[in-house]
Amino acid sequence: MKIIRLSLLLCLACIPLAQADNLTLKIGQQSIVAEIADTPQAREHGLMQRDHLCANCGMLFVFPVAQRQGFWMKDTPLPLSIAFIARDGRIINVAEMQPDTLDVHYAEGDALYALEMNRGWFAAHGIKPGDRVGGLRAN
Repeated sequence: MKIIRLSLLLCLACIPLAQADNLTLKIGQQSIVAEIADTPQAREHGLMQRDHLCANCGMLFVFPVAQRQGFWMKDTPLPLSIAFIARDGRIINVAEMQPDTLDVHYAEGDALYALEMNRGWFAAHGIKPGDRVGGLRAN
């Protein structure tokens, strides 16, 4: 019985660690649960090989320095939209990306973040360049 209790406590202790890789973001009235890609390996892999992303879920790429970031869709079967975001949380531009392509989509300014969502998500919610993303963690 002590082993079962200890195992249960260890499992419960791990729950916050598993959730630490997600962040809740706000854009206007919209809440997003974003997976965090803040290491070179996580940024390189991104949403590759994924075939589903929930309606208000995305992936937030966090870079070590703000610069003109570029993204492609190699080995990514999901159609996605990407918002490039400045250090202050302002959306610089949004691009629509086709699945499994090598077309590079660039930030139109120095982006510290990029947020990938299901294709059309930003347009469907009236989110455009100049809008601010809340909940970004400082780098």
